[in-house]
Amino acid sequence: MEEKQVIRRLNWIYYSQMAIACIVCGAMEFAARKGLYEPLDTMSQLGKIVQYIVIFDALITIPLGLYLIKWLKPLTNEKYFKLAAARILLVSNPMPIGIFAFYWMAGYQSMLWIAAISAIAWYFSKPTLGKMDKEMTPDDPNQETY
Repeated sequence: MEEKQVIRRLNWIYYSQMAIACIVCGAMEFAARKGLYEPLDTMSQLGKIVQYIVIFDALITIPLGLYLIKWLKPLTNEKYFKLAAARILLVSNPMPIGIFAFYWMAGYQSMLWIAAISAIAWYFSKPTLGKMDKEMTPDDPNQETY
């Protein structure tokens, strides 16, 4: 697979994640205005469990996604595509979940901050040719490239 094709496919994944977050935001805003769900109390047992799930999801997936390629150092375009797609999915995962929890908990600001942190990390995972070239370059100049 050619490098430009890899980046083009990754951009589809990258922008689809933002589209998913926008769809969740629009659907929850619509549902909130129409009164289609009962808001969740943030201090209830279920409210605390939802908060823990969203926070731990962000604490685990964002750092893992951002450092995934640095730990595994891909040497082929196919392996890079898989790792970069996993990075985009892991980093942007808390965004729609945080938005959903924000609306479900009747505007609980902490959940919106989780979604914002995920959006910032999502921005830094944007696939470009320069980033691909840099990440695929071996740290050791004597290491073989395929």
